[in-house]
Amino acid sequence: MLDYGFATFASKDDLLDRAAAAWNPDRTRFWRASGVDLVIDRREGYRLWDVDGRELIDVHLNGGTYNLGHRHPELVAALVEGVERFDIGNHHFPSIARTALAEALVASGGPGMARVVFGAAGGEAIDVAIKTARHATGRRRVVSIAKGYHGHTGLAVCTGDERFSRPFLAERPGEFAHVPLNDLDAMAAALAGGDVAAVLIETIPATYGFPLPQPGYLAAVKALCEEHGTLYVADEVQTGLMRTGELWAIHKAGVQPDMIVTAKGLGGGLYPLSAVILSGRCARWLEEDGFAHMSTAAGAELGCVVGLKALEITTRPEVRAGVARAAARFADGLAAIRERHGGWLTGVRQDGLVMGLEFAAPEGARDVMRALYERGVWAIFSTLDPSVLQCKPGLLVDDALVDEILARLESAVEATA
Repeated sequence: MLDYGFATFASKDDLLDRAAAAWNPDRTRFWRASGVDLVIDRREGYRLWDVDGRELIDVHLNGGTYNLGHRHPELVAALVEGVERFDIGNHHFPSIARTALAEALVASGGPGMARVVFGAAGGEAIDVAIKTARHATGRRRVVSIAKGYHGHTGLAVCTGDERFSRPFLAERPGEFAHVPLNDLDAMAAALAGGDVAAVLIETIPATYGFPLPQPGYLAAVKALCEEHGTLYVADEVQTGLMRTGELWAIHKAGVQPDMIVTAKGLGGGLYPLSAVILSGRCARWLEEDGFAHMSTAAGAELGCVVGLKALEITTRPEVRAGVARAAARFADGLAAIRERHGGWLTGVRQDGLVMGLEFAAPEGARDVMRALYERGVWAIFSTLDPSVLQCKPGLLVDDALVDEILARLESAVEATA
């Protein structure tokens, strides 16, 4: 019996059956068929416990939502203290917490950044960025990277792979174009008409398995944008917030974008929160009509209280140093595993704690994912390239946890090779 007070289930199988009936039948069936019958119960730090008691190290982190770990004590304390005074607030009016977080994000965004628009999720923030670009330029077209992913909301879904837009008849080929990553000629051709409002790029495309931009590519795209009067939108939902060793990965590439989109880890895994940091040019619509975009839960005051603390923790010097140390330890460990199993683990894509592990089979990462699950590690394959396993350890991992993850990974690689 699984009795949580607010809900009771006869068994784990009963819970899964009822989830399939009332929530999402296909997704529930998919994970059961994949050998991942995970129903998360207790969670703490970088560990999860299934309702059946199985303990797992979490290196999926729900796309970076738990960069600082599950239920980080300082974030929980900020939320509990915040709820003594605040709730989600009223989106029409100025707010103490919303203003404070907006100021902190503007300060973090680099030269020329001026204002922030909040959302409740990454897709909503991408929608805001696209609408902002269209207002600022008077153009409609948006160019993004083939096999990219930017969310599932109305405009965001059009920028990603057709795998997500086609089921809902959301393709808009006249308004949205996709070009291959690292193909500057294709990008130049897409912008040549002078009718593109924005180029939208995930600094390292996550759902495509973290293929790395070639050195100088992102800077060259920004130069093309400036040449053609197009805005550059950096999607930092998964690669931002120190995952590459810099707060915003786009700055690590030496690029100052016109907009930065952040979400997931901004709310510390305790409150849904997203934001778009806007340059002065992009923010003009806020001067003209501040009611042009509204969202009841966007920038909820409790979320902003948590977001302020998450941003403060993330930017501590010791966290930055810890990310560099852990990234180097992972790099050494993965190189050693690849040396022993290079016929199966064929490549490692790494920038800081953003890692994609390449396997020598079209869906090899799904097999390794299952083997890792059996060995007490939760990682996930890349939806748009299942030969690549996403490995996204948290910012606060220590040496012992890095070594534990590497040991279990090598066991899973060995077992599936």
